[in-house]
Amino acid sequence: MIPKYPSLLLQKAIDEFSKLPGIGNKTATRLVLHLLRQDVKAVEAFGNAIIQLKKEVKYCKKCHNISDTDICQICADPQREASILCVVENIRDVMAVEATQQFHGLYHVLGGIISPMDGVGPSDLTIDSLVNRVASGEIKEVILALSTTMEGDTTNFYLYRKLEPYHVPLSVIARGISIGDELEYADEITLGRSIANRTRFTGTV
Repeated sequence: MIPKYPSLLLQKAIDEFSKLPGIGNKTATRLVLHLLRQDVKAVEAFGNAIIQLKKEVKYCKKCHNISDTDICQICADPQREASILCVVENIRDVMAVEATQQFHGLYHVLGGIISPMDGVGPSDLTIDSLVNRVASGEIKEVILALSTTMEGDTTNFYLYRKLEPYHVPLSVIARGISIGDELEYADEITLGRSIANRTRFTGTV
């Protein structure tokens, strides 16, 4: 039987790239062969950048966004509207909202959404940290910018119940994003309008 790849080292590299989300075998092969054509310094720089990221990246102690320091650039920026908090599922969503240039407040990254089917419960998320931020009295509005899925709606309702005692207005982004969509896949204009046209959340969808 003729081996699929001419080199076991090549096969190992392709197998590792194929583990990345959205990367199939053909794309992985193309990427590995591209790196193989580069000089050693270029490949080392590529590998070192990823290793350094993994070893040295921090998570902001306030919002849980990724950062090079204990407090991220957004939380440390005095020009941001510190009284408005946008709650998102993950770091990619922070990037998506920032790209709209329609939101100038602060963020809170939950690290996921409640999904019993996936074994994710409230204790697996940064909900306690969010409650503490709201309880401090510095937050005047909380925007729930979660994916428009059943899990997203479940998380919205749970957060509503947790934050209700603090009497802080809660709002959800407008349904310009199709039901079942995740924030990161929405185009900037649609997402920006959804934030600008957010509506008061009263515990129902």
